[in-house]
Amino acid sequence: MAKNNLNFKIAGQKILAAKSIVIAGHINPDGDSIGSLLSLGLALKKLNKRVYLLSPDGVPKRYLSLPGAGQIRRNTGIAADLAIAVDCSNQEILGKAFQTFLKAKDILEIDHHEFRRPFGSIRLVNHKAAAVGEIIYALLKELKITVSKDIALNLLTSIVVETNSFRLPNVDPDTFQTCADLIKKRVDFHKLVEIVFWAKNKGAIMLTGLCLTRCKFLKGGKIIWSIIKNSDFKKLKGKDEDVDDVADEMRSITGIKVVVLFREKEKKTLRVSLRSRDSINIAGVAEKYNGGGHFDVAGCSIPNNPQAIKRFLKDVEGVV
Repeated sequence: MAKNNLNFKIAGQKILAAKSIVIAGHINPDGDSIGSLLSLGLALKKLNKRVYLLSPDGVPKRYLSLPGAGQIRRNTGIAADLAIAVDCSNQEILGKAFQTFLKAKDILEIDHHEFRRPFGSIRLVNHKAAAVGEIIYALLKELKITVSKDIALNLLTSIVVETNSFRLPNVDPDTFQTCADLIKKRVDFHKLVEIVFWAKNKGAIMLTGLCLTRCKFLKGGKIIWSIIKNSDFKKLKGKDEDVDDVADEMRSITGIKVVVLFREKEKKTLRVSLRSRDSINIAGVAEKYNGGGHFDVAGCSIPNNPQAIKRFLKDVEGVV
């Protein structure tokens, strides 16, 4: 993976100089966020640093078995020497964790999103990296930290989830080489994929089916959208994380160019997951609503009312 050697050197110096380090991922965490958070945290503890791991929304059930997951907190009042944000394209998606970042002497961003609003004093950003885990792997080489089996498992989680099991266009030869290096640490790759992609509870399956039956089409079948409500989660005894894969299922339909999935996060807010094909810049729409992401995978939040949904879908139609 190509990297900016100067930025890696500066980031490495800041990490080595810090005695206490806070590492945080984004709200509504996915495997890239959790895997990156855990791999970097476990690695920096090898340097005898005081490391605090934050995930404002906790850890999704499917990732609770990852090494170090029990060390993740939702918040902390620590004033650290260095705060590190992983997989965060802007300060807003750090949620309440950003209040802790404001107390730190320095803020380091480690990210790969194309569309972002910088907020740290130091940045390791590589838009071509398939996952933040790839950047962290390069950083650990810079710091000369030996990658253990536990660190390797977390890094692989980041990469496997973010590439949707190597099915997305961000995969390149370096991605496979990194994974090959990590699997050599005797990681059970089959078990990892089983946990991340194939082990789904009844609620998740039922919610997925419900989302798919509600699908509606726009622009001659090029746009597909659906919605899942809090009442659905209660009825089917599911959680928000149970529908994380639904947008990708919707994108698999032939002829679809853009996917929009609305989720009731709370009574007044809808979380929006976006997917696209054929280089359609769906992140541009997300940015308009203070969200962001990649050209083909993005997200944001909008008000929970019919007018806001109609307006948002109109904006999506404008890019197709």
